[in-house]
Order: sequence, then structure tokens, then C-alpha cells
Amino acid sequence: MKLYRDIHRRAYAALAVLSFSLFLAVWTLLSRSMESAAVFLPSPLDVLSAGAALFRERDFLSDILASVYRVTVGFAAAAAVAIPVGLLAGTMKPVDALVQPFNDFLRYLPVASLIPLSILWVGIGDAQKIGIIFVGTVFQLVPLVADTAARVPKHLVELGYTMGASSRHVLLRVVLPWCLPTLYDHCRVALGWAWSYLVVAELVAATSGLGHVIIQSQRFIQTGNVMASILVIGLLGLLFDQLFKLPRRRLFPWL
Repeated sequence: MKLYRDIHRRAYAALAVLSFSLFLAVWTLLSRSMESAAVFLPSPLDVLSAGAALFRERDFLSDILASVYRVTVGFAAAAAVAIPVGLLAGTMKPVDALVQPFNDFLRYLPVASLIPLSILWVGIGDAQKIGIIFVGTVFQLVPLVADTAARVPKHLVELGYTMGASSRHVLLRVVLPWCLPTLYDHCRVALGWAWSYLVVAELVAATSGLGHVIIQSQRFIQTGNVMASILVIGLLGLLFDQLFKLPRRRLFPWL
């Protein structure tokens, strides 16, 4: 197989379907070979049945929509803060010195340990869940943006100044356009982080959301419901990722 060789879309789709099929096959074999599989590892059909029951017997759609709302707002807020801060840190050394060491300190803090404090500060509503997703995402995104901005070719920046542009215009007309494709990819990765922090955000004092369903089902050993909720998170993440990736070629046709 040659490196970087392109393949037809149908072949790509077939290989993608094959990977999911292999996953389901291994899952089915393991569930059939395990004693008490209904408790420890329900089969795909059992999980599908449990998921259907969640839609029938409880307002599972509302839980899904609540989680989607929290992830979307938390991610959007993190991107809105991280991109301008990262751009400034990557292009101005005083801002870098002011931001990066403190950001490095914050991004290594365990987000789960902040849940009790966040409940004390903002209560148990959506603001607390969104805040946890924001904190888990923003401090990871800042250094990625800063590193991208720092790699802008110096001759492009110097050319901007030679043509009489101010620092603000160089930032907006040279640095930002050069960084945009990579920043778009970083945001796509950060969206995955936002989804990964969803269950952490809904771990304590939640009354809705997929994380709440998982925790509640775990308490009553409803493994099918737990796995169905986890699969829904995975499918939503896949959907968001594909929707994020879809307009990339139109946004950046020169790549």
C-alpha cells in the first residue's frame, strides 16, 4: 500500500463499514461466550432493545438534546476564548509570557475535582455543566492555537509591515488567514474533547442528559441502558465530526 495514496469514496465507505462490522462481530462473540452476559456485556441486539426502551419509557430525546446543547455551548465558548487568546500569545511574547505558563498550570488540573467547587459557585443547572465542558476544553485549545500562530512564516509578516500594515492588520489579514485551516482542524479535535467531558459534567447533581442516564442506570445495574447511552454519545460525536469536516474543502479550497 503506497503512502498518501487516495482511494475512491465507495472504497472508503466500504472500509468504514467493515470496521464497524468487525467491532459488532467481536462484541457479539464476547457477549455469547461470557456468563451473565445480560449483566456484564449485553449483546448488540440487547443494547439496541434497551435503547428503544429508553425512547419509549422515558424522555430520552430530551436527555439527548440537553447534552447536545451543553456540549455545543461549552465548545463554542471555549473556541471563542481560546482562538483570540492563542493568536495573541503566539504572536506577542509579552502576551505569551502572561498567558502560557498560567494556562499550562490550569490545563493539568483534573477537571473532575472542580465539580464540587463549580456546584458551590454556580449551582447545579446548565451553567455548571457548560462550565465544566468549557474548562476541560479551553485550556487545551489555547496552546494549540498559540503554536499555530507562532509558525506563521516570518517573511509574510515582514511583507505586511513593508506594505504599511499596522500590527492589527497583520494579525487579521496575514496571521489569521494563514492559521485558519489548522485552527479549523484544532477546533474539530476540541469538539471531541468537549464530548468526552460530557459525562464528567453530568456526573453529579444532574437531572437530565446522557451522562445522567448513564450514572442512574449504573446504580441499578442496567448495563444495557449504560451501553446504549454510551453508543448514542459515540454516534453523536461521529455525526458532529462529519458535519464539522464536511465544509472544510469549500472553506479552504486551496488545500
